[in-house]
Amino acid sequence: MRRTAGLLLTLPLLLAVACSSSAKAPSQPSSTASSAAPTVPAPVSEAAPMPTVSGSFGSKATITIPDAQPSGQFVVNTVSEGDKGTVNKGDWVTVNYSAKDWTTGKELPSSYDAGGKPQLYQAGSGQLVPAFDQSVVGKKTGSRLLVVAPPAAAFGSQGSTTLGVNPGDTVVFVLDIMEDIPQDSSLTGTMTQPPANLPQVKDNGKAAPTITIPAGEAPPTELQQAVLIKGEGNQVKAGQTLVVQYTGVLWSNGQQFDSSWSHGGAQALQIGTGSVIEGWDKALVGQTVGSRVELVVPPALGYKDQAQGAVPANSTLVFVIDILEAV
Repeated sequence: MRRTAGLLLTLPLLLAVACSSSAKAPSQPSSTASSAAPTVPAPVSEAAPMPTVSGSFGSKATITIPDAQPSGQFVVNTVSEGDKGTVNKGDWVTVNYSAKDWTTGKELPSSYDAGGKPQLYQAGSGQLVPAFDQSVVGKKTGSRLLVVAPPAAAFGSQGSTTLGVNPGDTVVFVLDIMEDIPQDSSLTGTMTQPPANLPQVKDNGKAAPTITIPAGEAPPTELQQAVLIKGEGNQVKAGQTLVVQYTGVLWSNGQQFDSSWSHGGAQALQIGTGSVIEGWDKALVGQTVGSRVELVVPPALGYKDQAQGAVPANSTLVFVIDILEAV
């Protein structure tokens, strides 16, 4: 739930901000680079000469570059195959990476470096360079991939000043596919109902939960929260990007005004940074991944005296939120 726009419909912008805010994250080509970018070649599984990789999945890889020029092919090679589900286009994937510039031999920033963090993005959506965007589609979660990215699949004729990649360089990535979240994901498990004076919640599987406002109850004036399903993942920290499913209704009449389940599925947002309404920032930081949480947000922590789409001014808002991932 964005702070300024009512509906959470600006995910590409939020993701772009998240990517550009970290010096460790692969840069998106600029609009100039995109308009002039050559056609990305179809990936192949192997093309001589090939770099070699040592190290285990989930730790920084050591990449050895051959003493030869790259083939120019876009190579996506499965170093080790995972045993979890297959990544489909549009899934939210969490990928750790190591990288080296073939052209210069220079080691590039890695998500495993101090201060680095995994890359979270939608597979096959064009949000990141093809070396990331296309390589993971069709691969199993838990896999380690060796990707040889010619300029067309990496940073093109623009290079990347953030990563220190020169224009026209071939880049070698090792990608570890850590997590995969399909857009229709929902949490499962036995739900604990909130106190009787708060809205009750009915689980509907792959559809949005039904929220029933308690009859005759005045809306609370303070932020209320109830954990319906307690997740066993890590605690959410301010500044992280979350992947969530959520639905929201008005306390005044129970009318649904927004739901990710009905407009594209699981969404990504930054938490604890003022990117969402204050009630979300206050309540979701400290929750655990895998939790389903009910929030009752008074106007002062929501949209205050401003109407937002289907939300009248001074509305008390009720949400049920599934916290699927935090990066």
